[in-house]
Amino acid sequence: MTAIRPTALAAAAALGLAAATAAAARDDVTIGMQLEPPGLDPTAGAAGAIDSVTYANVFQGLTRFDQNGTVIPDLAERWNISSDGLTYTFHLVKGVTFSDGSTMDAEDVKFSLDRARAEDSVNAQKGLFAGIAEVKVLDPLTVQVILSEPNGGFLFNLAWGDAVIVAPETAATNATAPVGTGPYVVSDWVKGDRIVLTARDDYWGDPVSIRTATMRIIADPTAAFSAMMAGDLDVFPAFPAPENLAMFEGNPEFRVTVGTTEGETILAMNNGAAPLDDIRVREAVAHAIDRETVIDGAMYGYGTPIGTHFAPHNPAYVDLTELSAYDPEKSRALLAEAGLSDGFTTTLKLPPTSYARRSGEIIAAELAEVGITVEISNIEWAQWLDEVFKRRDYGMTIISHVEPMDIGIYARDDYYFDYHSPAMQELMAELTRTTNPDTRGEILGRAQRRIAEDYVNAYLFQLPLLTVSRAGLQGLWENAPTPAIDLTGLSWAE
Repeated sequence: MTAIRPTALAAAAALGLAAATAAAARDDVTIGMQLEPPGLDPTAGAAGAIDSVTYANVFQGLTRFDQNGTVIPDLAERWNISSDGLTYTFHLVKGVTFSDGSTMDAEDVKFSLDRARAEDSVNAQKGLFAGIAEVKVLDPLTVQVILSEPNGGFLFNLAWGDAVIVAPETAATNATAPVGTGPYVVSDWVKGDRIVLTARDDYWGDPVSIRTATMRIIADPTAAFSAMMAGDLDVFPAFPAPENLAMFEGNPEFRVTVGTTEGETILAMNNGAAPLDDIRVREAVAHAIDRETVIDGAMYGYGTPIGTHFAPHNPAYVDLTELSAYDPEKSRALLAEAGLSDGFTTTLKLPPTSYARRSGEIIAAELAEVGITVEISNIEWAQWLDEVFKRRDYGMTIISHVEPMDIGIYARDDYYFDYHSPAMQELMAELTRTTNPDTRGEILGRAQRRIAEDYVNAYLFQLPLLTVSRAGLQGLWENAPTPAIDLTGLSWAE
């Protein structure tokens, strides 16, 4: 019998303890969300909450955004662009499978892009695909996309959640039973309470550290604070109670980060309904609002004032806040010029986000000072999507548009602002045709000025990304270049 020295026994015991500790390391996370997605198909819905759950987790596209907003390869490992800028040849990653076990190949890419750009497409961002003339399958791992004209933002467009790749066999049911190529599946959805994502055992890509993610729907800011303090949540991105951040800062159990988002928070106005169809009335509304008061009162000082629909951290941003500077006297004069010396009454429909409802109360009081009466309706998210976004049954609303660099929505005649501008449409068409970065920046500057001078909406502030998390949780996005709670990089510190 071989003798084992005490030092060897001690080493073996230490190794066993280390193995047990590693085995016991957490592989789950509980996340707070204020808005519940109406469905889970990002190719058939406008709500940012859909991407918050599914982006990079359940669904993937040819390209994607990283946390810095850089476009990087995803299902396409590389691509070639023809010298004339019209033909993109994508080389797909080998061995990709959907969560139902079926293989993802070039036919699925063709189906997804053709479906998104089809005449009967229900994709909320159908315009992203408008320049595609043809999609060709060259072989199972190679697909060619031919454009009708050069598009300097095409790879950027493909990184949106609306451009993910889906299978023809399951596309129709993805809203309730999503089947994607990502590392997670939706294993449970209790409406109004939680959505549970579970890591795939058969995932084709790099393994993930978090095996189970429970996303809890908590609309009330006070409840969000209580859930974090009680340990019921591990992280709350877009934390809805900025007034409580100081209570987490300095506490070693928590980490607080203040990052940026693409969320332009606006007082949207129905340009197609009187009297807001009069530019003088919309300008009067804009000058009646003190942005700093709104930011201080609703966001406790967090947020950057904006004067147009563009993110201040973008190099192409133009500061146009002076065009709608706080000036109640000018508001009254403009209303009188429009024949509304006694003011007018309209609706203000507010979704359940805390920034919207808190801003709404402040703005209603400011508008009242110049004679504009707003009838506030606090409505649920699904109701907002139906009444405001879909049916345009509103006068005003407050919403943060969180999609990446989405100024192109102002060139859409079918959008809920009901704004129609041939000049803006031509600017966006010119932008699409342009590949030179400096020229694109100049065009974007002109577009920002166009919508600011047309007073399409009242531009309030850029929504910050306020995140509260447990100190040991690693890999969180500090900024949000697209609506996403990307689980793929999360892990717990040992």
